[in-house]
Amino acid sequence: MTGKASGRRVTSGDVAREAGVSRATVSYVLNESPHQKIAEGTRRRVWEAAAKLGYAPSAAARTLRTGRSSIVLGLLPDWPIEHVLGRLIQRLTSAFAEHELTFLVHSSAPPARPLREIWKAMTPAAVLALDEFPESEADAMRAVGIEVVMAVHGSVQGELRSPLVSEEPIGAVQARHLVASHRRLGYAYPDLTRLGALAQPRLDGVRKVCTELGLPEPDVRTVPLEPNGAAAAVKAWLAADPPVTGICAFNDELAMAVLAALRSLGLRAPQDLAVIGVDDIPGAALAQPPLTTVVRDTDAIARGLARRIVDTLDGKEVPADPIEDLLRVHVRESA
Repeated sequence: MTGKASGRRVTSGDVAREAGVSRATVSYVLNESPHQKIAEGTRRRVWEAAAKLGYAPSAAARTLRTGRSSIVLGLLPDWPIEHVLGRLIQRLTSAFAEHELTFLVHSSAPPARPLREIWKAMTPAAVLALDEFPESEADAMRAVGIEVVMAVHGSVQGELRSPLVSEEPIGAVQARHLVASHRRLGYAYPDLTRLGALAQPRLDGVRKVCTELGLPEPDVRTVPLEPNGAAAAVKAWLAADPPVTGICAFNDELAMAVLAALRSLGLRAPQDLAVIGVDDIPGAALAQPPLTTVVRDTDAIARGLARRIVDTLDGKEVPADPIEDLLRVHVRESA
């Protein structure tokens, strides 16, 4: 256990000398060891000495004492880190902190260090990946004592199970909102293929609703975040037979690209084309017209993921079903 003060490393022995107690007493106090009868005045002197010297217990010492690391390593795929993903990372950090775990994030966006170098350097208690990763990598992690390896979307390759967080209900909620007034739906698909782990199940949700209600297959168009490409998609939807009148967009950014394309063509939402997004980003309320969107409870998702990790670490049985994701539609003028 070390810290830093006056340009040198501070040890628990330094704290003991400053407080006038034994090193064992310092260890008992700072580690809050149970079943130790230590006077309150002594405890106060130890904490004051530690604060004065700038002493901080080392993570390695804590790992030896508790038998496991306090780190949960979060693996991000090569996805854009925008408002929604940033919000999820913040919520996960807070959720794990409630269980005295530290959430550290590693992005695979190039030029990232090889994943194996990352987890070997810290040997976390658990690894939480947003997308799937190779089974061989998961096996190597478990072989060195990483107790829990989970994937939020997709799976650890080779494992057949439901995702921890299902995206399919999002598309279903979008479609059910639109089919009250629209009989032909379109889907605005992202032009980043690496987002398929999110986009494909959302599209599947739209397709299932259309099938259940006897509606035509949704007209799927890739919509880039640039004016000409978005306008081309809008023209194709309106020229379809029968024409598309309602759009489920992969997320709010694509939905706003569709709204911008409508304006550039002298058209309006929802009169010419109704549009619904996902995520309720800050700009959704400022879109022209304001965007109707599906809202997720990111805090509940983060707490659910943290609970699954903690319960698995503690050897408790965890459910196989996806974490409950309470969805609601924030209705605005676009749909």
